Amino acid sequence: MSLSLILACLWALAANVLAMLPSRDNHWRRAYALIVLGIPLVGYVTYENGPWVGLFVMAAGMSMLRWPVIYLGRWLRNRLDRSHI
Repeated sequence: MSLSLILACLWALAANVLAMLPSRDNHWRRAYALIVLGIPLVGYVTYENGPWVGLFVMAAGMSMLRWPVIYLGRWLRNRLDRSHI
């Protein structure tokens, strides 16, 4: 297993452990930190293992951080709806 996949597995493990711990802000600060660490990691995985593995790792990360992705989709949809008026 390549170094990038080991790091991606450690990222996923850290995301799951952080999700189990209580939080006062509904885990948003932790989600931001995971996003900041995860985006370059997906690029590194894609560089070392190819685009299909990179897409799989990105989908796995998006499934763990689904609420930031949902809010981003809502924000983009609202921006696009307002620009067509």
